[in-house]
Amino acid sequence: MAGIDAGNLLSSSRGPIQSMLTAVAAAAINGSFLQTHKRGKALEAVLNSLFAAYGILVREAFTVKGRCGEGVIEQIDGLIEIDGQLYLVELKWWNSALGTADVSPHMVRVFGRGGQARGLFISYSDYTEPAVTTCRDALAGGAVVVLSKLQEIVELIDREGDIKKWLKAKVTSAIVDKNPLFLPPI
Repeated sequence: MAGIDAGNLLSSSRGPIQSMLTAVAAAAINGSFLQTHKRGKALEAVLNSLFAAYGILVREAFTVKGRCGEGVIEQIDGLIEIDGQLYLVELKWWNSALGTADVSPHMVRVFGRGGQARGLFISYSDYTEPAVTTCRDALAGGAVVVLSKLQEIVELIDREGDIKKWLKAKVTSAIVDKNPLFLPPI
């Protein structure tokens, strides 16, 4: 767009995003967000703002209803698009490491799109080795799922890194090296 400096727009967005992320983390630590659901919803809003600041197309949390009257069959925390690739986003702010049972429902959502979408899983906590292995093994079936820790994103903002480059590096490592939890230099 003429007259708009994307670099300045992005720089001016980082401060508020960092402030929002800090506020969400502080509220979680001091007990203001005792309910996991409220914490997750606040984090969704911050990450949606972050993706939008980088010019990444965002669709906020949505549900998919069954066609035979069975109600909501999927709840998806968000959807982003980078370079023509769709990513179903799942966020978890739990205190314990996520295991296979915790990442598997998101894997089912990705598989259910027949290779037309990839998965991005962002967690406050670590992932167990079996959870990482589950995501690695999914590649054989055509599902690409990238695992990330929230701390990576915080550091990315602090260092004014590029979230698109960061995500592309993670996706490349997941596909080429079968490493869904790759930690690219920030």
